[in-house]
Amino acid sequence: MTVAPSGVPTGYLALRADAMTRLEGWDAPDAQQESWRKELLEHCRDHPGAMWKQGPPQHLTTGAIVLDESLGRVLLTLHAKAGMWLQFGGHFEPQDPTVLAAATREAREESGLPDLLLDPRIVELHRHHLLAPAFGRCAEHLDIRFAGVVGADAAYAVSDESLDVAWWPVDGMPPETEAELGPLVRAAQRLLS
Repeated sequence: MTVAPSGVPTGYLALRADAMTRLEGWDAPDAQQESWRKELLEHCRDHPGAMWKQGPPQHLTTGAIVLDESLGRVLLTLHAKAGMWLQFGGHFEPQDPTVLAAATREAREESGLPDLLLDPRIVELHRHHLLAPAFGRCAEHLDIRFAGVVGADAAYAVSDESLDVAWWPVDGMPPETEAELGPLVRAAQRLLS
């Protein structure tokens, strides 16, 4: 692995450049998303290791929400560390060529859907603190999220990072999931319809 003079593996620097280009070109749909867009860009400018799990305790991550063709059901993972139903996603790897490729890799790994394709447009940004000791030195995730569609009969699987994977009606997710993911699901429905 090649390391830059900053000590950051060069793959993460390329991902940082891709993230900045995507964020600079994204028209945020509302004031909260615009605020997070500016915060993520500032974080990338200030931290060469912004994409690296070993970088600052606040680092960029990626995620993907997966809906069925009717856009009425959402495929979620029962996250092993968080203990709640969430979207697919995680940390960047130095071999990921782009932010979208990383989101696709994470979603495929965690859903067991090897042919899953994501829409290349950012669907939502999210910033959340991590309080559980299970997250180690990660204090906060600054998430760039995408969306994809699969058939309702797609053969998904549970990964090592999940306790379960299941379809949920978008209007019938668990209350804590609705609070966390409701805006993401609705943004994905708008983007994909």
